[in-house]
Amino acid sequence: MDRYIGLDAHASSCTAAVLGPSGRKLQCQVLETNAKALISFLQTIPKNRRLIFEEGTHSNWLYEVLAPHVQEIVVVAVRQSRGPKDDKIDAFGLAEDLRIGNVKVRVYKKQGEFAALSHLARAHGTLVTDTVRCQNRIKSLLRSRGIAASGKQVYSVKSRDQWLAKLPAQAHDQADLLYLQYDALLELRKQAEKQMLSEARKHPVYQVIKTCPGLGKIRTAQLMPVVVTPYRFANKRQFWAYCGLGIVMRSSSDWVRTQGGEWIKAPIQRTRGLNRNFNRTLKHVFKGAATTVIGCAKKDDPLYQHYQQLLDGGTKPNLAKLTISRQIASIVLSVWRSQEVYDPKKLNQKT
Repeated sequence: MDRYIGLDAHASSCTAAVLGPSGRKLQCQVLETNAKALISFLQTIPKNRRLIFEEGTHSNWLYEVLAPHVQEIVVVAVRQSRGPKDDKIDAFGLAEDLRIGNVKVRVYKKQGEFAALSHLARAHGTLVTDTVRCQNRIKSLLRSRGIAASGKQVYSVKSRDQWLAKLPAQAHDQADLLYLQYDALLELRKQAEKQMLSEARKHPVYQVIKTCPGLGKIRTAQLMPVVVTPYRFANKRQFWAYCGLGIVMRSSSDWVRTQGGEWIKAPIQRTRGLNRNFNRTLKHVFKGAATTVIGCAKKDDPLYQHYQQLLDGGTKPNLAKLTISRQIASIVLSVWRSQEVYDPKKLNQKT
């Protein structure tokens, strides 16, 4: 008999609510946010155990720890709460949604063989962001004194004395500290990149995906722990939507009545746009890969030729770039499934 368990997790406590197959409330218990306590509680519940909790700070850890002890585990996107709210209500609400099949957005949490690479890629991304912020602070300090600062020469060790000379003496200490922070972050960033690539090379699929157009070693290492497996997606359109490259059509009042009394679809212009629920890392990777193909590819490259054909046909540059991004995403999905390196000739034949 199925048992539906809703878990409302917080930093120090977790509220677990259990429902029976008919929706009857069986029990509700407050537990310490501790692996041993949570596992002990689950083992007291008869099988089949079906667990659900929301995406959050603890979701990766909870999935890893509790998955072996339940028959089904579901992670859902955070819901908008309406009406009364507390931990008990939230836990029972989650369990009820799982029981009646009202789970709309599930969050994929399996990391498989890419668990170590996932942590290294996240650390590398954080350090890249921090480096850019430090660069902006250095330029902001210069511009606040009316000093025009552009390009990368501002950060060069050789030219720092020239930039410091333009600042008043009172600002030299701040500039020195910012430069020290930048140097430290740059060194850590290089170290994180080296460790990330070293871990990525341990996986055979890395060498296959890296052959795709516009994808270098860093972008390949970033997308692998996010996708995990290409078989998550039934087709390329689902993958496009996950990457934020899916087109969403919106309309209202679709049907109109003719003079004869028949209902027909109105010839109205429908709103178009990209889906807003997506993985930001993958969108950044594929849009960046498209930029590389457009700006640095050889003129005989089939993707570059397709981009030029789109422009010649009157397509706007941003929409043409989106099309190339979608093509690269499809190529990655295809080569990952077939375990074959990218062959431009096959793409030419297909086109």
